[in-house]
Parts: sequence; structure tokens; C-alpha cells
Amino acid sequence: MDTRVAVMGIIVENKESVEQLNAILHEYGEVIIGRMGIPYKERGISIVSIAVDAPQDTISALSGKIGKLQGISCKTAYSNVISHE
Repeated sequence: MDTRVAVMGIIVENKESVEQLNAILHEYGEVIIGRMGIPYKERGISIVSIAVDAPQDTISALSGKIGKLQGISCKTAYSNVISHE
């Protein structure tokens, strides 16, 4: 199955949704290459970036689940790097 490399930008405005976010990320842990979280205390938000390597459907499903969480927004940028596994 073809996999793509993508980066997901996540903005957390509602800290009460963080536990649900972490559960979703744990569920997709096998496709996550790396994760970086930055607390922005002055604005009361957190910024999280996730690098993934997965089939496009899996990346879309992950992004959709994250985007449904209250107070959390997610955008995904896809690379043109495709692996034919």
C-alpha cells in the first residue's frame, strides 16, 4: 500500500480536550514519525506538530478525528514523497 509523508499542525485552545487528543495520537502511534509540542503561555494555547508516514486514508482519518475535538483545530500538509510498500 502506498504511504505518504505529511505534517499535521494542531492548535489546542481547550486544555480539557488534551486527554482525548493524546488518546487519538496513541492510537495512531505506529504511523507517527515524530511529535513536537510547544506551550504558548502568553496566549493560553499549545501548538503541536506531528510528522506521519501512512496511507492517505489513514492520515485523513487521523486529521478528521483530531478536528472533531472541541477547541482543537488541525491542518495537514502532504509531501509529494510516496512510498510503494
